Amino acid sequence: MNLRQLLTLTAGLSLASAASAQTNIQELIEQTGVEAGTVALRELPGWRQPRKVIVRDIGLPRSEVEGVLPGVEVVLAVTESEAVDKARGADAIIGWCSESLIEAAERASWVQILSAGAERCVSAGPIADGSVVLTNMQKMSSPVLAEHAIALTLSLARQLPYFTKQMTTGQWQKRSPVSERMQSIAGKTMLVVGLGGIGMEVAKRAAALDMRVIGTRRSSREGPDYLDYVGLSDELPKLAGEADFIVVTLPLTPDTRGLLDRDFFGAAKTGTQLVNVGRGPVVDMDDLLAALQSGQVAGAALDVTDPEPLPPGHPLWQMENVLITPHVAARGGSLSRHMILLKENLRRFAAGDALLNVVDPKLGY
Repeated sequence: MNLRQLLTLTAGLSLASAASAQTNIQELIEQTGVEAGTVALRELPGWRQPRKVIVRDIGLPRSEVEGVLPGVEVVLAVTESEAVDKARGADAIIGWCSESLIEAAERASWVQILSAGAERCVSAGPIADGSVVLTNMQKMSSPVLAEHAIALTLSLARQLPYFTKQMTTGQWQKRSPVSERMQSIAGKTMLVVGLGGIGMEVAKRAAALDMRVIGTRRSSREGPDYLDYVGLSDELPKLAGEADFIVVTLPLTPDTRGLLDRDFFGAAKTGTQLVNVGRGPVVDMDDLLAALQSGQVAGAALDVTDPEPLPPGHPLWQMENVLITPHVAARGGSLSRHMILLKENLRRFAAGDALLNVVDPKLGY
């Protein structure tokens, strides 16, 4: 997400009345299903009535924050090093997460990141041991991420990676053998690996396009009517054997790192196609490359890679059945949702209430 774009958008958003703001957050909760943490901040040993907050300076006017935190010193910082220099005495950090910054802000009890992925934060000591609460933007970009996943799925089905790359030659190849591999997604089976906020939105859209949708989740077999089957994590290889398209929406955790490897691709249906809008390291890139070269996987569309950015000389760039977008799937969404959540968390922090979208450091999300 373009963070300056994110908060520049909110520069024109005036602070509405308390009743109006409450309506906005209630609508957001109903739309996304975001939940509050189980513990009120005032019950934690490190919490105090906030006096100072460090905020990443990415276009949000100071007044926007001060309006939610009356009487609190709001310190804007352009760079993380500047934030470290100003961190002493801060009660909260908005927009950054690093060991050095948390160490410098020795009184901080809350860190809010502006992305959904929290893998870079959960290992920081005070977050890992629970003395500092971490919140993220999970589910805020789920609809637009799901749209991107569907766009990539359709691109693979219609062989758009090949045709796009042929545009550089200016040749009209209507009778190309690749055109014989074009297919409709209606009636095909999509496996969504990770039925969280993004995964559910992908599944909903795929079902609306007449796909049979199956998926996996960590702790429950329950799911809405548009899912044909919900399996647990240990059913992943079996379900991969049924899927014409596999969409990965998993966060990066110790359990998911390298989950889609040689064994996974070997268990997958021959000719399946892979879409990844989750995290790059969830997929073993060498094993994916081998599966693409052998034909076990017919095509891949990746918004995330490992490493990231993908080196210019990597063979995936030149494969006619591969489409790569540079981690932009969350762009172009309703960024006002992020601001509604952020302002509500600022309000809750000042009141000592439980925050929304609390990250479990043991799970990584």
